[in-house]
Amino acid sequence: MTPPDSSATAHLPEERRRIILERLATEGRVFAADLCGILRVSEDTIRRDLRELDEAGLLRRVHGGALPRAQAPLAHKARVEVQQSEKQALARIAAGLVRADQVIFLDGGTTMLEVARCLPRELRGTVVTVSPPVALALADHPGLEVRLVGGRVHPQSLTLVGAETVEALRQVRADLFLLGVCGLHAEAGITALHAEEAAVKRAMIQGAAETVAVVTADKLGTLAPFVVAPVQSLAALVTESSASESTLAPFRKLNLRVMTP
Repeated sequence: MTPPDSSATAHLPEERRRIILERLATEGRVFAADLCGILRVSEDTIRRDLRELDEAGLLRRVHGGALPRAQAPLAHKARVEVQQSEKQALARIAAGLVRADQVIFLDGGTTMLEVARCLPRELRGTVVTVSPPVALALADHPGLEVRLVGGRVHPQSLTLVGAETVEALRQVRADLFLLGVCGLHAEAGITALHAEEAAVKRAMIQGAAETVAVVTADKLGTLAPFVVAPVQSLAALVTESSASESTLAPFRKLNLRVMTP
């Protein structure tokens, strides 16, 4: 039986929440039942702690506990200069997966912009994208037909969203989808910060023969509000070599091919 909160061994609220965040950082998930025993407080107290940490943007509550929260990104213009060398390394691997005469879905985001810049000039094929910056980067590519689907521009991501976008994507059958994500968790799956973005990514996954996620290490093991698809929808994961083995292990257990520079 869990000791009451008035127990002399109970931690102060600030100390409890620090311990919760430390365990979340090292283990990738915390369970409310475990925290009750570790911190010697009631389940109601743990639920209150998790709720307040969620409201502060420090974690995301899920049934039975909490997961790391995917951080809201900077504006697209600001993100272009962030982790540029790391994104370029991932982009070279992702671009190497593209074969001649394929139809490719290329997602939005600054990592995908680097992928577009890495596509060989001799490559022939078709690129379908929801990203105006990606389409612009490929506009003078001599061997690629570039198709930018219609829709409304999402101001943060600079990608096209909405019913028109989803319907246009449903008319395409692609060989490969190079996917950018806000959050990727082995249990919670592929997640996005906005519902409309999630719907667009889902349509591309459903229309592609193979999907490869291209993700910086800081997004691994995190959760955003809107579910796109389970991790089992992926054929491979391209991520940084700096990602720890403990972070990658849950994905490897799902027999997901992990590729690093």
